[in-house]
Amino acid sequence: MIKVFKYIEEFGFFVVEPVYKKIADELCISEWSEVVWIGRYFILDNDYGEHWFDNWELREKHESEIAKLGIGPTEVFIVDPDRFENGKDGPCHTYEERKRFWTDVLKSLQISYNTLCFEARKINEQNKELNKESYIENIEERITQVRIKYVRE
Repeated sequence: MIKVFKYIEEFGFFVVEPVYKKIADELCISEWSEVVWIGRYFILDNDYGEHWFDNWELREKHESEIAKLGIGPTEVFIVDPDRFENGKDGPCHTYEERKRFWTDVLKSLQISYNTLCFEARKINEQNKELNKESYIENIEERITQVRIKYVRE
């Protein structure tokens, strides 16, 4: 299992775990962020989910903390509880309850290497037609190399 996020407790936000970032980059499952594809699963399984961390106003509140860590604002992910409710037949929980729940979920989020490989194959097949410069001719070889480099069984 590959851990996706590292929680920065003192500031209340996440960054992508370095090993997951390397795997996502090498398997070309990163778009403008390594976690775009995951958001689609979390939020309605469509392209709305790719925007699960589009919350620049929350990042702006943490500019000085982000700068102290020596990272860019695009590398910070902040849970916005309002992204996880749509007002249809609810909400069933308060803003604070959703914030606490989704923070816990993301702290513990791990994805299997097999799931990452399935996603890499799927995205690679789509890239064959839609994004030729990102297409990996030898995807299975790349998957094997990533397993050797990063996966400890």
